[in-house]
Amino acid sequence: MSTLKNNEFGYLGNPNVKRDGVETSFTKDEILEYQKCMEDPSYFAETYVKIISLDEGLIPFELYDYQRKMFESFKDNRFNIVLACRQSGKSISSVVFLLWYAIFYPEKTIAVLANKGAVAREMLSRITLALENLPFFLQPGCKSLNKGSLEFSNNSRIVASATTGSSIRGLSINLLFLDEFAFVENDAQFYTSTYPVVSAGVDTKVIITSTANGIGNVYHKLWEGAQQGTNEFKPFRVDWWDVPGRDEKWKETTIANTSEIQFDQEFGNTFHGRGNTLIAASTLLAQKSIAPLYYKENINVYKEPEPGHNYVMTVDVSKGRAQDYTTFTIIDVSTTPFQQVATFRDNNISPMLMPDIIYKYARTYNEAYVVVESNDQGGIVCNGLYYELEYENMFVESTIKANALGCTMTKRVKRIGCSSIKELLEQKKLMIYDSDTIIEMSTFVSRGNSWQALPPNHDDLMMNLVLFAWFTTTDIFQTITNINMKTMLYNERLKAIQDDMLPFGVISGDTETDKYIKDEDGNIWFETEWKNSQNI
Repeated sequence: MSTLKNNEFGYLGNPNVKRDGVETSFTKDEILEYQKCMEDPSYFAETYVKIISLDEGLIPFELYDYQRKMFESFKDNRFNIVLACRQSGKSISSVVFLLWYAIFYPEKTIAVLANKGAVAREMLSRITLALENLPFFLQPGCKSLNKGSLEFSNNSRIVASATTGSSIRGLSINLLFLDEFAFVENDAQFYTSTYPVVSAGVDTKVIITSTANGIGNVYHKLWEGAQQGTNEFKPFRVDWWDVPGRDEKWKETTIANTSEIQFDQEFGNTFHGRGNTLIAASTLLAQKSIAPLYYKENINVYKEPEPGHNYVMTVDVSKGRAQDYTTFTIIDVSTTPFQQVATFRDNNISPMLMPDIIYKYARTYNEAYVVVESNDQGGIVCNGLYYELEYENMFVESTIKANALGCTMTKRVKRIGCSSIKELLEQKKLMIYDSDTIIEMSTFVSRGNSWQALPPNHDDLMMNLVLFAWFTTTDIFQTITNINMKTMLYNERLKAIQDDMLPFGVISGDTETDKYIKDEDGNIWFETEWKNSQNI
C-alpha cells in the first residue's frame, strides 16, 4: 500500500521506524484506514498492533471485550481509574492506547510513570515495539527515540519516568498514565505534587491502573471516590472471570498454590490491609484458610473436639435484624499455637435463641469456657445461659457487682484485646482457618482513636478474636491453661529483638575458649570483654 520502503527511510538505522521529515504519499485505501484508526482505538489495535506473547512470540493484538470497553472509556473520559486483576492485559492495553493517542493527537505530551524507573522504561519499550510493527503510513515519523522518551514529527512525545515528586515538574502534560499506582511509595506526596500539573489544562487526561494493594492509600481512596461519584474519575473494573480461560477450577488451583487472601487481593480485586490495618499485611498474606469439615446450623467446624483438650468460646451478639452478625469462635487452647476450631455467623437470629446454641456447642467442646461480650443484647444471652440453662463455666466480670455476667467491651478491654491479638497473630501463636474471619482481619482498620471494620465490611468475627486475646491476659486464662501469655509474648518479642541485634554484635576473644564472668550486679560478661571494660 505505501510507496515508502523501510530501509530507505528508517530512523537511525532502524528500518522499522520512520524517521522525521519523510514525505508520505497515501493511497485512497490508506487514507480510509487512517481515518478508521483515528476514530476507533480498538480498530487500530486489532488491525495493526502486534504484541509479544510468552508462548507464541510476536502476534496480532486480539482484544477481549473488556479491553474494547476500556479503550472507549479512555477515549471518552478525562479521568480514568482501572482496578484490574493480575495478568488481565491492563498494562498492554494502556500503552497501546497511549501510542494511538500520540499518533492521532498532535502536539501532546504523554507521561508514563511507574513505581520504578525501570518499569516505566519497559513500558516505553512496549510502545516502541508496537510502533516498529505498524505500517509506515500510520507512523508519524520519529524525531527522537531513546530509553526515556519518544518524540514524533507531529510534535507529540511520550516520556517515561519513576513516580517521584519531580517526575513531571516543569512539563505541560496532556495525558498522565500511572501504572500500578497502589504500589507507589510516598503516593500521597507524589499525587499532591503532580495533580496541579495535570489539572491546569481543561483537556488533560489521567489514566490510573493498578491491582488492589491495601486500604487507605491514594489509589484506594481515588477508587472508592470514583465508585461513589465524589471525584472526577471514571471507574473501570476487570475481574478474574472477565478473562477468557479462567473458571472455578482455575480459581481453585490458584488458591491452592497461593492462599485465599492472596487470591482475593491479586485476582479478586479485594482491598486487603496495608498500613492502617491492625494486623500487618505480611501476616494477612500468610494466612491460609481451610475448608470446614462440615457446615450446619450456620456453624463451620474445622476440627472436631478432642478428649482432654481445653476450649474457649468467645461470643459477640447483635440484635438479629439482618445488619451486624451474631458470632462465636471456638479456640483450642490446649497447646500453642492455639487453633480456631469452629465459628458461628448469623445476622438474622434472635438473641433469645443464642443461649441454647451456645450451650449445645460449648458442651460439645468439652465444656468450653465461654466469654460473652455483655454490651447491649449480650446481657440477655449471658442471663439465659447462666441462670436458665445453668451453664457455669463462663466468664463473670465481678462476683460483687450485680448483673456482672460476661465481659463489658470497654475502651480499655478493646485496646488490650487489639494489642494482644496483633501479637498473637504476628508471633504465630494463633492459627486461623476460617475464610470469613481472615477477610474481616484484612478490613479491620484504624478509625479515629479505635479499630473497627472499614465500611461496608463487618468485624463481628474479628471482635471474637479481640475478646479472646484480651481474655488471654487475665489470671483466669492462666488458671485454665497454665499458660502465662503476657510472659510468653514478652519473651518472644525479646527474643526477636535479640535475634535482630545479633548480627551487629561483637564477640571479643576466642569463642571456643573465652570464659564468662558475673559482675557484682549480676551481669554476665565474656572474660575478655569484662577486662576491657575495667581497663585491665
